[in-house]
Amino acid sequence: MVSHPLSRRLAIALAAASAVLSGAAFAQQAKEVKIGYALALNSHYGAAALAWADTTEKAANGAFKFKQFPASALGGERELIEGLQLGTVEAVIVSTGALSNFVPDVGVVDIPFLFRDTAHARGVLDGPFGQELLGKFQKRGLIALAWGEQGFRHLTNNKHPVRTPADLKGLKIRVTENPVHITAFRTLGASPTPMSWPEVIGALQQGTIDGQENPMSVIVSAKLPQVQKYLTLTGHVYAPMALIVSPAFWGGLNDAQKAAFTQGAKAGALASRKFVDEVETKGLSEVKAAGMQVVESVDKAAFQAALAPAYKQYATKFGQKTLDQIASAK
Repeated sequence: MVSHPLSRRLAIALAAASAVLSGAAFAQQAKEVKIGYALALNSHYGAAALAWADTTEKAANGAFKFKQFPASALGGERELIEGLQLGTVEAVIVSTGALSNFVPDVGVVDIPFLFRDTAHARGVLDGPFGQELLGKFQKRGLIALAWGEQGFRHLTNNKHPVRTPADLKGLKIRVTENPVHITAFRTLGASPTPMSWPEVIGALQQGTIDGQENPMSVIVSAKLPQVQKYLTLTGHVYAPMALIVSPAFWGGLNDAQKAAFTQGAKAGALASRKFVDEVETKGLSEVKAAGMQVVESVDKAAFQAALAPAYKQYATKFGQKTLDQIASAK
């Protein structure tokens, strides 16, 4: 049987089109980027992660596809950071609490009552000091791209309202695995208990610990009013978070892709700040409606006076000049 020339030409054309389409599909095969963080998708971490993913995917023309792992699905923050160093996870968003054990210089931003307000904190982190601090991550096997935000940390507990430093005496307070936080609460007479976030809710329910301290963004998104009776708006520490990628992954990117990831991280940082701004205004009424008793103001000067021995330790560790530089930033 002789095939018709038209049929043969059509078959060749179809084969060629098929090859082009399969080649295009192969070219568009997006590289998966696993991104892990401690809190739920509907948290400030999630807001940052989604904005980071969306912006990067668009800027890199679909070369990457982020896969979200919220709610400590890949482990606690220490495990996430170790995963970056090992190259088993591509991107994470973590608090400075865990980071201090990997990049000790980061601990300086966790000093209590160091920042006057949110505008002061954001200005320092967006300015030369904060950008220089991001650069120090590289020596520790981490590529930090931007500072996101959690807000100012407040105290919750199940024993009694905390109004003065004396009210903290003997309270078992969960703190992050952060030497600066541990020193502060020990100096105030509390019993600081370092604990990975995935263990905290259970420990509060069982009474292993009396309380914890976190920004309003965490108190709301983690539903802490279900397991805590009292909230004190101490605003004792400003809590940033860092958007970081794995050096192994970063090393495989070209300059345009690195620019896309950096652009995405900055968008993620802004998204976290927007989330925090909104939750700061509505979160207080939410936790009150959920039954928490709230102490809305404390004498911060009394807490600062009680922390005097700790401030001496911080000055020795980080340098008084550095503390003054941050405190005096406009």
